[in-house]
Amino acid sequence: MPSTPLGICYLFRGLSASQMQRLTAIAKETKLQKGQQLLQEGQEAEDLHVLKEGAVELFMKAEGDFEIPVAILRKPGDYFGTSALIAPHVYTLSARCVEDGTSLLMKRVDLQKVIREDHEFGCTIMRNLAQHLFARLKEARQELKIHFKTLLKFMYS
Repeated sequence: MPSTPLGICYLFRGLSASQMQRLTAIAKETKLQKGQQLLQEGQEAEDLHVLKEGAVELFMKAEGDFEIPVAILRKPGDYFGTSALIAPHVYTLSARCVEDGTSLLMKRVDLQKVIREDHEFGCTIMRNLAQHLFARLKEARQELKIHFKTLLKFMYS
C-alpha cells in the first residue's frame, strides 16, 4: 500500500497492513477546487486531509485581512488538519486550495473510533505527528533566530 497517498503519508508510517485497511475504509475521496477554503483558523477541527493531487496553501491571519503564508502542500501524501487529532480540536491554520485536486478526508469521529479500538494505531500516529511537529518547531525557532538577528542589525546600524 505504500504507493497510495495514505501509504506514503508520514503520519501513517509504521502502521500494519490491517491498520492501513481500517484507515482506508474511513477515508473519503474529496474533490478540491481552486480558491476553495478548506479549513478556517479558529474553527472546530473536524477533518484530517491527505493530499492525493493538487496544491493547498496553509496560512494564518494577522491583523485584519493580512495573511501570513506558512506552506504550500503539493506532494501526494502531504497532510493538513492535524488539529482534528489533538484536543481542543481547533484549527491553528487556515487552508485554501490553490490548484484543483483531490484529498482523502477522514472525519475526527471516525479516527477517534479507530484509535479507541486499536491503541497501537493511535500511538503510531501520535508518535509520527509529534516527530513532525518537533521538526516544524525547530524550523520555526531557526527562522525566529534569523529574524531576531536581522532586527538587531537594523537597530544597531
